[in-house]
Amino acid sequence: DNVGIVAFQKDLELHKEFWFGLAKKLIGFVVTITAAFALQSFWALVCGMLALRVTSLGLSYVLHPYRPRLSLAAAGELFGFSKWLLLNNLLIFLNNRGTDFVVGKVSGAGALGLYSISYELANLPTTELVHPISRAVFPGYSRLASDLPQLRQAFLQVISLVALLTVPAGALIGLVAEPLVLLLLGPKWMGAVPLIQVLSAFGIVRSLHGPNGSIYLALGKPRIIAALMSVQLAIAIVLMLLLVPKFGPIGAAWAILAGACVAMTSNYFMVLRELSLPLPHLVSVVWRPLVAALFAAITVTVIDGNLWHLAAAADVSSRALRLAVLLGAGIAGYVATIIACWSLAGKPNGAELQLATMLAARVRRSRTA
Repeated sequence: DNVGIVAFQKDLELHKEFWFGLAKKLIGFVVTITAAFALQSFWALVCGMLALRVTSLGLSYVLHPYRPRLSLAAAGELFGFSKWLLLNNLLIFLNNRGTDFVVGKVSGAGALGLYSISYELANLPTTELVHPISRAVFPGYSRLASDLPQLRQAFLQVISLVALLTVPAGALIGLVAEPLVLLLLGPKWMGAVPLIQVLSAFGIVRSLHGPNGSIYLALGKPRIIAALMSVQLAIAIVLMLLLVPKFGPIGAAWAILAGACVAMTSNYFMVLRELSLPLPHLVSVVWRPLVAALFAAITVTVIDGNLWHLAAAADVSSRALRLAVLLGAGIAGYVATIIACWSLAGKPNGAELQLATMLAARVRRSRTA
């Protein structure tokens, strides 16, 4: 691909990045489906992947005027930074997918399938919310890297927004794991419920410390990410080797949760040091989502205890009603508590106000349209 497309992020032209990503994936999808009907074989996947890559290559040159040429002038500087990115990507892959190798080898394909489905469901807040936010804020962090006070303020705004969105999302997925599995997957998949409950906690921890990597990249210190990923991977692997043979997939879930908790503690110690940020300043922007999520969890647990007639019913409508009631109660409890905590804190100009302002602006635009 044309390396010039990285300018979309650097110049905050995120709409171009969105359409670039959407177009190539859409064409790859269409080619895959068409080839599947025509060929009736696995070659349809190969055709789809090839179409995606060719489309990506062509669009990258259509959408950006930069034309790369061979030059080794900055080879040393580029390698000095990119070697850490390569190592980081490898460690991220091992942290995200290394569990699959252990579970599959020790517990078999059935356990691996159960674990994989649980992992994907429990980590939806991280994959769908945190990763896009991290990509979007990195250019801003890079521009503020030489202005530490501004960088600190930007970091606090981002982490407060991440906590506001992902903590309740992850908590709710864990709380409604049983009705969610019954409705979407059926009774045969009930073994996924405890896995989703543990992995949703892992998803929350992962979402809270994952975005810090953009700070280290903006400061030109990718080696910190490598060190943190290594700590997380080492703890997770050791615990998996001890727990998976005895407890199966749930042992793997507890292992990666423990590794993520240790890595998050180290991560925040490092980011507070790098930004010269006092701990109370960080606590002041994350305590409200944590308290509100705890209250929402209590609300959902109490209400679910009184829905025994829906929990015992086997029909789809009862399962859907139970899930809808619990989700509604959890969201209502979270929103009410976050508003109360925000008011108690003196209505600071934090993520709550920013999110409310954005939603109000979107509603106004919709009404105008």
